[in-house]
Amino acid sequence: MTADNDNSIQSQGLYVWQVDNLLAATATLGGHWQFADGQTTSSNNSTGASKPISSTRIATDTRTIKPGDIFLALSGDNFDGHDYIATAIEQGAVAAIVSRPISADIAQLVVDDTRLALGQLAAYRRQQHKNLTVIAITGSSGKTTCKEMLGSIFGRLAPTLITRGNLNNDLGVPMMLLELSDHHRYAILELGANHIGEIAYTTEIVKPDVACVLNIGTAHLGEFGSREGICQTKAEIYHTLNDTQYAIVPDKDDFTNKLRRIAEKHTSHVIGFGNTDVSASHLDVEPERSEFKLHIGSQVHDINLPLAGEHNVNNALAAAACAHALNIDISDIVVGLENARPAKGRLNSQLLGMHRLIDDTYNANPHSVRAAAKVLAAQTGTQVMVLGDIAELGEAAVSEHQSLGRTIATTGINVLLCVGEYAPYTVAGAQEISAINAHAFADKDSLLAYLQPYLQAQQAQPCTVLFKGSRSMEMETLINALVEE
Repeated sequence: MTADNDNSIQSQGLYVWQVDNLLAATATLGGHWQFADGQTTSSNNSTGASKPISSTRIATDTRTIKPGDIFLALSGDNFDGHDYIATAIEQGAVAAIVSRPISADIAQLVVDDTRLALGQLAAYRRQQHKNLTVIAITGSSGKTTCKEMLGSIFGRLAPTLITRGNLNNDLGVPMMLLELSDHHRYAILELGANHIGEIAYTTEIVKPDVACVLNIGTAHLGEFGSREGICQTKAEIYHTLNDTQYAIVPDKDDFTNKLRRIAEKHTSHVIGFGNTDVSASHLDVEPERSEFKLHIGSQVHDINLPLAGEHNVNNALAAAACAHALNIDISDIVVGLENARPAKGRLNSQLLGMHRLIDDTYNANPHSVRAAAKVLAAQTGTQVMVLGDIAELGEAAVSEHQSLGRTIATTGINVLLCVGEYAPYTVAGAQEISAINAHAFADKDSLLAYLQPYLQAQQAQPCTVLFKGSRSMEMETLINALVEE
């Protein structure tokens, strides 16, 4: 690539990866270049430094590689990216990042561990972006919705990078940061975890200016052993903060005091949402929207939130707290929240004849299932909950599903249809509490065979049917089948 092309790229605000900065980013991982002609380059050795490599994109999947990209070869339990170097070359890759040299006609940056190199490259990119302000959010539920709300607030004000899809783990977070351009002024990054230390790792990479914990639930309980373990893991998001930065803490959580104590070890700027610094009053939760008064300090504004459920009011308070920490005017916060839209599979609604189907199938944990049941209970007509198993609960799976059944029954909904290995336990828990019409099914086909004629028979009384379950259950296939039928 010529110098003119480099200048063109820089003017577009894209970051250019070259021999020297790639070496600098991976120096702690023994990074050194190996060229097709046998020459080498390391941070201590300039031999071969004149080799021209210039790229604006690092890709980890050969299916997405475009000419001019750099291919980073990740390895996992069932795949090895090093096997696809030839494919990357065919697709137009100009260099490869590998953990072992491959016999191929392409420049290779050899590092000790390509997975760690991905994180180091993202951290380096973040460090070069001096004008970037990063908000990082975590929690057992609500991350995606809160992220979308923050995106709606900040996206109006300046170019903002927002976590796409579920790229929130130790691979996804670095991949998102590598999409930074020099035009971005804000980044809204969702940090998830399914093991202890994962948030500590991604937080070190993103170095947030504002770090927010939404709640401590029971998602991934099997991995962490207890809610105390979950709390400790989520609180890792505060560990890189200094006294010029902000921690956002939920007021209405069982672990509020513990989270606040951990946050205060790192910064004196701790903002609570729910009851203290940012709160809501005069709630009016309708079937498809929520109205309330937003309180930030002494300021009060009316909000018409286009999302249902009290839990989404809490997500809005968290987003408002993050924005308030960065001195965003309350009027901009209000406009952003009122223009927020739910992500796909997050309480999306559609009509099926006279019946309403609510798609909340993106994922599930006990906390979000309880919130969804409350939303359903506020709907009109016969209320039907279609619930798939909740995954990753470990030894607590049986007791958690029984507890869920009991909670769902107390909401007063009319029908509960459960599918999966733990469906009988959820139904048993519900029937302990009330005479709710509840049934367990071994598979989705059996459930569908019950639900279709049930809805057809309910011609005099419209139904609202809410679908929920862990991602592995793919509960959206039931909605698709009903619509197609």
